[in-house]
Amino acid sequence: MTRYAYLGPEGTFTQMALHAWRPAQGQEQTPFGSVDGALAALRERQIDAAVVPIENSVEGGVSATLDALASGDPLIVTGEVLVPITFVLAARAGTTLADIRAVGTHSHAWAQVRGWAQQHLPDAGYVPALSTAAAAADVAAGSGGYEAAVCAPVAAQNHGLSVLAEDIGDMAQAVTRFVVVSRPEWLPRPTGRDKTTVVLFQRSDRAGGLVELLEQLSTRGINMTRLDSRPTRESMGSYCFSIDLEGHVADERVGEALMGLRRVCAEVRFVGSYPAANGREVSIDPLTSDDAFAEARDWLDRLRVTGG
Repeated sequence: MTRYAYLGPEGTFTQMALHAWRPAQGQEQTPFGSVDGALAALRERQIDAAVVPIENSVEGGVSATLDALASGDPLIVTGEVLVPITFVLAARAGTTLADIRAVGTHSHAWAQVRGWAQQHLPDAGYVPALSTAAAAADVAAGSGGYEAAVCAPVAAQNHGLSVLAEDIGDMAQAVTRFVVVSRPEWLPRPTGRDKTTVVLFQRSDRAGGLVELLEQLSTRGINMTRLDSRPTRESMGSYCFSIDLEGHVADERVGEALMGLRRVCAEVRFVGSYPAANGREVSIDPLTSDDAFAEARDWLDRLRVTGG
């Protein structure tokens, strides 16, 4: 029995991601009201893994997840899932659009339906909720201070709500990326279609500091797929950088880059190497292949021993 935590309650897109990652059989699934709560339970060994959102194609990085992975006892990402996001407007039976004075949903969801809401519910206010499913539960219970919820279709169904409008997202191709987080006790094997996540802390805030960090990647032919800056909370203007890059820590070029970053950074937090959800083979220049790095190392070893 594997114990999974997910951002709840039941009916969230995070639970959909968990079901896409592993079928429900042979699992214990526990919903948590926040990302911090789910990852705290993982650190305390109450569960074996957690599924949490980390990036959205509309809003970018999910701050709560980025911050939780950048601090506290180390955790690592062992997998990722991409979930297409489809929203509905749901309300109790008998409610019409004209009855709606306020709409509840998660802030990331509201960012994806603002245009639709402005057009169809121009006089309705927005009330933040812990999750889209929590908003649906509030509407069903007659609490929360709103008459309708923006949620996943499954959440509306779970709570017996009527769907007043379907596919209300402003971005038809919206996708949210979820990650499977574990304790740092094992590492997925390299597949050639991998992604590595790190958090970099600068030694000092100075001109060219970020360029110096990124040069460790570019000179080794490593493509970066995400870059988020997050406050370290130590002082105003103090930031760390959460980065996704193509490749696995077992790859020569990635290992060399991490060593370079370790040399120039105050701290490098390794957050995992794992198969990328898109399944695309990483494109590698022959000059930065494992063979190229091995040949260069052999050449240097010969020089150090014989001078030629």
